[in-house]
Amino acid sequence: MKLLSSNGVAKLRKSEGSSNSPVTVHGLSHYFGTGEFRSQVLFNNNLKIEPGKLVVMTGPSGSGKTTLLTLLGAIRTLQEGNLNILGRDVSTLNEEEIIDLRRKIGFIFQMHNLFTSLNAIENVQMTCQGDASEMLKNRSDGIALLNRLGLGKRINYRPSELSGGQRQRVAVARALVGRPKLILADEPTAALDKVSCLEVIGMLKEWANEYGSAVVVVTHDNRILESADRIIKMVDGAIVSDVVLQEVIQICEFMKKLSIFSHLNNSELSLVSEKMTKHPFVRGDVLIQQGDLGEEFFLIRDGEVDVVVDTIKAEVLGSGQCFGERALIGDGKRTATVIAREDGLAYVLTKEWFLHAIASSPNFEMQMKKLYF
Repeated sequence: MKLLSSNGVAKLRKSEGSSNSPVTVHGLSHYFGTGEFRSQVLFNNNLKIEPGKLVVMTGPSGSGKTTLLTLLGAIRTLQEGNLNILGRDVSTLNEEEIIDLRRKIGFIFQMHNLFTSLNAIENVQMTCQGDASEMLKNRSDGIALLNRLGLGKRINYRPSELSGGQRQRVAVARALVGRPKLILADEPTAALDKVSCLEVIGMLKEWANEYGSAVVVVTHDNRILESADRIIKMVDGAIVSDVVLQEVIQICEFMKKLSIFSHLNNSELSLVSEKMTKHPFVRGDVLIQQGDLGEEFFLIRDGEVDVVVDTIKAEVLGSGQCFGERALIGDGKRTATVIAREDGLAYVLTKEWFLHAIASSPNFEMQMKKLYF
């Protein structure tokens, strides 16, 4: 089946090639130990993180979150797979270049790692480099950050004179002062009360929006999930789900308005939406062909398509409407051809997951039978 015309493929490849993703991971695996004690801890992970997003990484203890984070920060040596950080292929870098790359990343560690002999503003400035004027600017920025984090009256306090939460906020300011395009945080809110937690996460999200930085937060703290643009879950060394929250919300809102999904509850809707993938199309693309076997369900996000039955144009479908479901629950044959009227984007659900949705909800199955049989 033709899902993309040659123009569509070219357009998609151009889009992929022009991506400026701060993090691109492909086939990433990792091992601890050597010889008979060698143990695999990460398994074939793929990941792309876009600028301007707050990404939260969750999962049980020992699932590989911190190991993955340290690889993204070039703190741990790459063993297997492809890893591109801030436009640089990590596998090609020598030790000096690795150190230079680390300086371009903002780190927030779980134990904050402050120098006990330095005060708050001096700790913030530890990551700064440059001439006298640059250092002066960094100091000014550092003071502004400490003020923003409620530490304006403690800029000259040493770590021993600060509480655990205050030390963690100094670490946050240190990570942000150089305006890095990638910020990696390991349990940054673990030592914070609810108010301070939301303040820090709000600041990280604001930073991502304002400066286009990608922020990756490893956490067990459920208080910050609502602030995330995307939630990645790891289990046993592998990414098992990767959810863009705004898209999930949008898909669920679309599905609620469709009669075939009207009896699914919010939990069922979310499960289905998480299994959908993006499918861009351009004008003239044949998305499904009458008579072909049906393997996918389509939900239109943007653009319009023509539905053609036996060469006769039957209807036009647009944003929030769907097609392809009848073949998935009937004899498997497409009953119409669907052609893109203009450039757009659809969410696609495989037949397997479409049928899984039916099987998981008796209400859904009854509604489908009522509609089509």
